[in-house]
Amino acid sequence: METNGYDRKADDLGNVVALEHVNVTIPDQSTAVTFYVLGLGLTRDPYMNVGLNNMWVNVGGQQFHLPTRGVQKIPGCIGLVLSDLETLKQRLATVQPELKGTRFKWREAEDHVAVTGPWGNQFRCHAAGPEFGDMTIGMPYIEFLTPPGTARTIGKFYKSVLQAPVSYKSDSARVKVGRNQSLVFTETDKKIPAYDGHHIAVYIANFSRAHQFLLRRDLIMEESNAHQYRFRDIVDPATGEKAFTLEHEVRSLYHPMLGRTMVNRNAEQTQRGYTPGRDVYYP
Repeated sequence: METNGYDRKADDLGNVVALEHVNVTIPDQSTAVTFYVLGLGLTRDPYMNVGLNNMWVNVGGQQFHLPTRGVQKIPGCIGLVLSDLETLKQRLATVQPELKGTRFKWREAEDHVAVTGPWGNQFRCHAAGPEFGDMTIGMPYIEFLTPPGTARTIGKFYKSVLQAPVSYKSDSARVKVGRNQSLVFTETDKKIPAYDGHHIAVYIANFSRAHQFLLRRDLIMEESNAHQYRFRDIVDPATGEKAFTLEHEVRSLYHPMLGRTMVNRNAEQTQRGYTPGRDVYYP
């Protein structure tokens, strides 16, 4: 049968249907507001965790969860798509004096703006483009640095256990975890800090199949509720040997927060140049 030249595999999503949030603890909420809201131009969720113990920050359909504790750092880089890189640079320059004394810095790169957060987390801020599909604001990828010789084993885990499509380069594995979203595992010879407890949250369609494998291997770290469980160790599916550590908050498609509307403000809206009707940004 003719396909009219379409690559039908290009739209295969796999079992992981969405990467929803990344959770890193922080020591100070006011500094986090300065960086994530004023600097990056993201939006504090107005409905959930509105006190001083935690902050949820919306970026399109994804979030940062930022509980107030110690510092957690992703060993790698978080990719963001933002609506306008020129105004991003203006905002970053504006908050620079307020973030003096932290690890905050930023620079223009060839195809993105590279940003280091106040506590050392790395971000690559991109403009929307074909490589991100129809995403105009969001979190298209998280890249994790892994020890040499581990990327293919990590890829096998995601493909076999979570049934996610995986592609490889010589030193990396890219795992599809939603529309226009991926986890990237890139090998490095550099020293990788010890795992500090950061986690990600994903929604999966076949909720029980992965659970059965993890349960047999004694890898379930928390049976959260009927619609969620957690695991931490990524292992070789054949041998059980641990390859990487990353806590996953695994949610079913019956989880009540699936598809929750996330408010995103138009970060280009200003009091001085105010335009009626443009307060909200629609991804």
